[in-house]
Amino acid sequence: MTDFITPVEQESTPSIVAEKLRQAIAYGELVPGTQLGEAELARRFGVSRGPLREGMQRLTQEGLLIAIRNRGVFVNTMDVGEIRDMYLAREAIERTASRQILQGDHVSAGDALLAVVDEMAAAEDLDEASEADMHFHEVLVELAGSPRLSRLHQTFLVETRMCVHALADTYDAPADRVSEHQTLAGAIRSGDVALTDKLILAHMEDAVERLIARLPVG
Repeated sequence: MTDFITPVEQESTPSIVAEKLRQAIAYGELVPGTQLGEAELARRFGVSRGPLREGMQRLTQEGLLIAIRNRGVFVNTMDVGEIRDMYLAREAIERTASRQILQGDHVSAGDALLAVVDEMAAAEDLDEASEADMHFHEVLVELAGSPRLSRLHQTFLVETRMCVHALADTYDAPADRVSEHQTLAGAIRSGDVALTDKLILAHMEDAVERLIARLPVG
């Protein structure tokens, strides 16, 4: 596993620290429920506690960390309601992005997405497949050509990655994941508005149900 919590190699700023923490959370180096110790993190980042606290505060505002009075700061653990809400937001963003794409050069957009599907098919393990899965949805939003839409999507990037990695072994076979995305890319390439919208809805609903099924009972 990549080690994201390493000494900051450039100027120590809260934004750099915040980004490193985002990546550590996204890729599972800091798992949900982990308590963040200031002294240890400051040592590993090679920064003072001031920039570290500011960086942690940014992630608290984003909802990735949660501060509990008299206990400390923890990586947020998403419950069923939060998972559904996050995917609802993703659904809105990606459906809007797809409609924008379909009003333009949807053939080229479809080809670009199919190229990402090829990356997914060539993945040698679940981590690579999950990363290709994430990349597919990032490209989908980027192809809409809307900076504001992309910025909104970035808000959910870390939570999305957390969920995608958690979903890694819920597919019966890697081909299932490839087939889903290939069908969606094909619908966009053909310019089929109704089918594209239907497939995005189904994809999001399926992802939510797979993820919720993995949550511990009680």
